[in-house]
Amino acid sequence: MGFWKKVLIDTILFIALAGLFAGTGMFYISSAWMALLASFVLAILNVLIRPILMILSLPINILTLGLFSIVVNGVMLELTSLFVGSAFFHFSSFWSAMLIAIIMSICNTLITDHQENGY
Repeated sequence: MGFWKKVLIDTILFIALAGLFAGTGMFYISSAWMALLASFVLAILNVLIRPILMILSLPINILTLGLFSIVVNGVMLELTSLFVGSAFFHFSSFWSAMLIAIIMSICNTLITDHQENGY
């Protein structure tokens, strides 16, 4: 999947998930433009920092059969919140960041599978 296509898909996912969790306070985005900025920052962090985190967490990732990657995805979302600014994009806790990471991973996998199989 292309870089910009992934940025746009993540932007749409951020907006949808912020609407879904609006009443709970778990996930907040101030505007659609902030969702676009957060998606771009997340994509850049995934290119620059995620490989380092995956190498550092390789032993525990092997021991947990890959489940620790959910924690790494949550860390990436928390870093995105840090760089964008918590006034515009934030999670109520690390657990909510991990929940959003799980939902985004499932949606991205479904979208990628849909595109590859030509449905």
